[in-house]
Amino acid sequence: MGDNFSLGSPGEILADRYLVIGQSIIFDLKPGLLPQIPELDNFQKIKAYLKLIPYRLHIPQIYGVLTVNKEQLQPEILLLEKPPLLVDSISSQVHLCSELTTVWGEASSIRQINWLWQLAHLWQPLLTEGVASSLLDANLLRVEGALVRLLELHLDSEPAPTLSQLGEFWQSLLKDAKPAIAEFIKQISDALIQGKINSSEQLITVLDQGIAQLGTGGTGRTSPAQTTIKIVTQTNTGPSRQRNEDACYPPTGVVVSKPPQQNALAIVCDGIGGHEGGNIASTLAIETIQQQVIELTSVPYENIDPLLLLNDLEQAVALVNDKISQRNDTEHRQGRQRMGTTLVMALPIAHEMYITHIGDSRAYWITRQGCYQVTLDDDVASREVRLGYAVYREALQHSGSGSLVQALGMSKSASLHPTSQRFILDEDAVFLLTSDGLSDFDRVEEYWETEILPILSGDTNIENVAQRLIEIANTKNGHDNVTIALLHYQVQYFEPDFTLNADIPAISSSKTVDLTQKITYGTVLENSYQQTQVIPETKPTRTSQLPLQLLVLLGVLLASGSLGYWIKIQRQLPPPIANPVNPSVNPQPTNLENQQDFSPPVNQPPAP
Repeated sequence: MGDNFSLGSPGEILADRYLVIGQSIIFDLKPGLLPQIPELDNFQKIKAYLKLIPYRLHIPQIYGVLTVNKEQLQPEILLLEKPPLLVDSISSQVHLCSELTTVWGEASSIRQINWLWQLAHLWQPLLTEGVASSLLDANLLRVEGALVRLLELHLDSEPAPTLSQLGEFWQSLLKDAKPAIAEFIKQISDALIQGKINSSEQLITVLDQGIAQLGTGGTGRTSPAQTTIKIVTQTNTGPSRQRNEDACYPPTGVVVSKPPQQNALAIVCDGIGGHEGGNIASTLAIETIQQQVIELTSVPYENIDPLLLLNDLEQAVALVNDKISQRNDTEHRQGRQRMGTTLVMALPIAHEMYITHIGDSRAYWITRQGCYQVTLDDDVASREVRLGYAVYREALQHSGSGSLVQALGMSKSASLHPTSQRFILDEDAVFLLTSDGLSDFDRVEEYWETEILPILSGDTNIENVAQRLIEIANTKNGHDNVTIALLHYQVQYFEPDFTLNADIPAISSSKTVDLTQKITYGTVLENSYQQTQVIPETKPTRTSQLPLQLLVLLGVLLASGSLGYWIKIQRQLPPPIANPVNPSVNPQPTNLENQQDFSPPVNQPPAP
């Protein structure tokens, strides 16, 4: 990404490592080497990419910079990874995904609203980082199946873009909107332009109403979306461990199919604490949370408020955390002796999927378009990126980058910050939940296309795939226990025979959700009603020691009357401990960093 630059002809190699594919696409021939890293302090746009890492399903991330010619006015070209690219499997040609406006008319009603819903969720966080104008540029808005992807970020000019401008952009889509939702989109666009919808929260609420109507059909109508779900789990001790500290739900060997079963839920937990009780913590988490979640979903879909459910899922996690923490306290466990666990959970309801997560166990979403990691690890490296301190590939190079900053059971729930996410699904998909026994060393990214994708084509089933993934984890990694859950989601969607109308609620602008503090995704984003953040948005500073030094000075003067003696003592004091990832800052450690690497990180090489 850059202005007025030329990469050269296809086939040319730049900087002895980058193969030119096209005008804006290059291929790194040496992905194991750390790229040239940009200077972060001088580039506002780069900081925006870093701080928006929770939205990386929609926004590409910084890979590095490329110096083509130092004599040019712009010697450095910004390199982005995981952009909206498609590879033609027949011709092996790589090209950018289509613009949203180009394929808009070909999409179904549910997909059209889903795309707008994702844009609505992105509005406030991008506005906060000064790049919301990117959502008004048709060239930047690409789509990869059901997922909206941004080609790059553009800095906002003054004055900042408004929701009225967003309404004008959406108004241009009306001519190709599906008949069932054309009036609905018109009413929303008009309300945005006229200021009747004056917050992203209000906009999301209205779009949620439309999504619910399309999913259920409304009173007395047949639902346009018919879904079936199948869940299989597997857990294994692995070749190098004596005890399995992982746990899963449903138990290994139990296959859940909905219908005929009414409830479907998958959970993976990775215990922390070794022989001291990691297996106890993971098992206790499974037993507690599955009971809580089944109670939450005992009501019909049309009576479920998705925002309240996201909040309830986080409260259920908090309850689990307190149970484990109380047991630790009762047994007087301290430091590395405290038992804990990670958790990742998938709850399918109708045409939606809810993901709740804490720690470094992951959820992946596999469609015919690609494999997407939809959870962000709660580790030191991800925290440094989110704070805008380091590019992810640079942060991975430092010791302790994989250390967790939070997990269940390590402290009271007041300091716990789980992430809840919501998906709107309009096509077949597979969700993979996994402990790091499989996800380490990018094994999912390496094998999803050959091992998991055939589920969607009917060439294999999830039982066989589950066993195969366990084998890959044990033979290719083998350093840890491994636990997985596979959810095969199938959906048939029919265009509705009714039309939607928007009910514009009167929501005061004072109630607008700050999505930089309470992050929410469109298709795959964090819960907008998360109460607090794990990491502060402002750069932490060292605590001033001046008052302490004055007291010391006064004490020494009173004791000896010698200022020189005091200065000599001060020079012998050690300097503050620098942050291991960015020496220029010294943030206060979170509760788990005080455990002295209670979960030793695996040194992973940079992903290709």
